[in-house]
Order: sequence, then structure tokens, then C-alpha cells
Amino acid sequence: MLSNTCLGCHGPGGISAGPATPTISGMSELYIIAAMLAYKYDNDEDKVDAIIEADAELEDVEFFARTSTVMNRISKGYSEAEIKTIAKHFADLPFEGANQNADAGQAKAGAALHETHCEKCHEDGGSSAEDDAGVLAGQWVPYLEYTMADFASGDRDMPKKMKKQMEEAHAASGDEAVRDLIQFYANQK
Repeated sequence: MLSNTCLGCHGPGGISAGPATPTISGMSELYIIAAMLAYKYDNDEDKVDAIIEADAELEDVEFFARTSTVMNRISKGYSEAEIKTIAKHFADLPFEGANQNADAGQAKAGAALHETHCEKCHEDGGSSAEDDAGVLAGQWVPYLEYTMADFASGDRDMPKKMKKQMEEAHAASGDEAVRDLIQFYANQK
């Protein structure tokens, strides 16, 4: 099965047991495809756009560069057709959040920040895969911390709307904004 390689890091059924690796079960097909293509083509937007334009099934895939330590190497071994098969496989599986503790006070503050700044794109408290923006609710705290650090450093592309909302959240709540949001997502199962 094509997805067996994924299980070593993302866990059985795509449910991560390792805090630095995201759970990918229940993610949208388009989100997984976008990530895999960015990794496969080393964030070369022109190459990824050419693949997307050549395949009508991919017309809604949005390219965003992302950093990787392993995925860029692994994804090169898959064809675009295999990537679509893998994406469908994991999208069809149920999402299961990490079993972890969260700071209740920070989670409450994060809930308010999410509602104001993030809900439009990360629906249902960050638990919806249907928005193709990635499932945040229930992901491991370290994974979310690394991802947010990558966004902040520019190592991972952030949509313009997200950048604006994150700047507004930071202006409203300072450096605690990201920590509060992470605790809000971690608090959900």
C-alpha cells in the first residue's frame, strides 16, 4: 500500500503518536496534495502551478511553500497520481486528536482569538477539513509550535489573509496570542 511509508512518522491510520509530527488522517485531499507537491518540487511554485494547471482535478489546490526535514525527500518518490491516491486514503480516515493536556486559561483566551481572527478559514474551532486549510484542533503542541515558528520566520508561506489576522491577533494580545491559540487547539480532542 502506498501509504505505508507515511505510517512510520504519522502513525497507524495517519494518527500521530509523535509530538513533532502532525496527524494527517481526516485532512482534506486538497490540503495533503498541496503539501506533497510543495515538498516534491522543493517549493518551486512554477513547477507546482504547472502540475495543477495540467490536471483539472487539482484546480482548487493552493500552493504555499513549506519547510521540511524529511517530507521533501520522501515525496520525490511518488508520482502525482500516487500523491492523489495517498491524499484520498488519509482524507477518508477519521481524525483523532492527540491525548495531551492544555492550559485551560490560555485555551479560553485562545478560543476568543480563534473566533475573532481564525474561524473564517479554520472553521469549527480549527477542526474542519472542509476548508482545505488544515486541521489544527487536536494537533500536538510541539507540532503547532514548530509550524507557527516556521510561519513567523518566513520558512513556511502564509496566505495574506492569515498574515493580516495573525498581525491583528498579535497587536491585540502580544506574544501570548500564538501560545493561547496553540493551547486552544491542543485542548480539543
